[in-house]
Amino acid sequence: MLCEISELCGSINELDQALGPVLRWLSERAELHRGTLALLDDEQALIRVEAAHGLTPKEVRRAQLKIGQGITGRVIATGKPCGVLRISQDARFVDWAGITQKDLDPAFACVPIMGETSCIGALGAYKRDASPADLDHAIAILSIIAGLISPLARRHLRQYARQAPESLSETQLQPDNIIGRSKTMRHVFNLIGQVAHSDTSVLLLGESGTGKELVAQALHGFGSRPSGPFIKVNCAALPEGVIESELFGHEKGSFTGAIHQRKGRFEMAAGGTLFLDEIGDLSPSTQVKLLRVLQEGEFERVGGLESLHSDARIITATSRDLEGMIIDGLFRADLYYRLNVFPIWLPPLRDRKVDILLLTDHFIEMFNRAHNRGVKRISTSAIDMLMAYHWPGNVRELENCIERAVLIARDDVLLGHHLPPSLQTADSTDTPDSNGLKAKLSTLERELLLDALKTSRGNMAAAARSLQITERQMGLRIQRHALDPTRFKIHR
Repeated sequence: MLCEISELCGSINELDQALGPVLRWLSERAELHRGTLALLDDEQALIRVEAAHGLTPKEVRRAQLKIGQGITGRVIATGKPCGVLRISQDARFVDWAGITQKDLDPAFACVPIMGETSCIGALGAYKRDASPADLDHAIAILSIIAGLISPLARRHLRQYARQAPESLSETQLQPDNIIGRSKTMRHVFNLIGQVAHSDTSVLLLGESGTGKELVAQALHGFGSRPSGPFIKVNCAALPEGVIESELFGHEKGSFTGAIHQRKGRFEMAAGGTLFLDEIGDLSPSTQVKLLRVLQEGEFERVGGLESLHSDARIITATSRDLEGMIIDGLFRADLYYRLNVFPIWLPPLRDRKVDILLLTDHFIEMFNRAHNRGVKRISTSAIDMLMAYHWPGNVRELENCIERAVLIARDDVLLGHHLPPSLQTADSTDTPDSNGLKAKLSTLERELLLDALKTSRGNMAAAARSLQITERQMGLRIQRHALDPTRFKIHR
């Protein structure tokens, strides 16, 4: 495991790319659970958690430690490792993750991550039913890993410092329901922090599947009326003859089938937030009525004469080019300017490649629980396919792909052939563009060879034994697929 972590850290430039695999391997292979990496923010003199395996985003957000506070804070302050056999029996332990509330009383080991002149962070993990020798062993393992990831942590902090004006609000207001550490997503979190507490209209722009509804929920949750209702309407899913009744309600007898008075979504969202998705699909007549609500804060039910006051914050979203629609006469310019008070553009997944593995790890854990599966890792070929694909359906497409792969996988490894055919291009698999049996068997054989070489760190003899073939057969197959075992060796 340590050799694989060393190889991983030597082959990438971003800390975010290492955190998911490293913390997952600690849990699965070393039985060091809920691994947490925390870094020191010198600007705020605070310790912020970068990643925590096995903990929800909400649990991670509880970490508000100062230098010297808790075991993690003490380790960062002193630059020396620390361990306790029972967290409940040590007054220094700060249970920000709620471990003791889960009827657990594990050991905790924490080691410093050293910079060029001082401690810049800490790596910690829990060990169940640990003896003193187990705790010493855990500290030794964590110390080695902390040394391996230290260069990535230093580079990460330098990048973070260059973005300091944005980082303050990003750290404080990163939503629990959105996963992302890329620069483009940090900018989105910053914008959420700037506008959440006001009642200003927000227009969410971006391709389908980029998470506009999640951002709307975050704006509502961080806003001034989080206890109020969050009402969402997909304007594209409602027929033109129904949309006005859905939005504004109707009076009894106002049209055939209106057998009683009905409240609309604007009334239902009173004191809360109304989220209008795919606003570009509204008809011209409905656009006029929506404009009146935004300008005057009043509307009437269909068939009614009484003016009703709107007390809902309006958040809209669209995947369409509204400015182009204005030129074509399909969308009102005055309504666009009313909606576009504070626009937030959500980047497509292909522009935030750093987040793909974070999202993949999250979806694997989610679908393991949902479908009672045990996928623990992803093969090299599968990772290459995920990173090479252009993701026209964005995060929603990635989620569907991972659910399919988790259901198909029969072992604890997610292989490339478990992914949908749309990802298995000739470029990503280095195989002829053919749907024949021979080509598919060749692709599967190549994946198994790559996975065996990765596990054995380029040792062909060990890889051959794991595949239950001779070394000569292994050599012939590596030659046939033009593989390079030295790619997986560790260069010191």
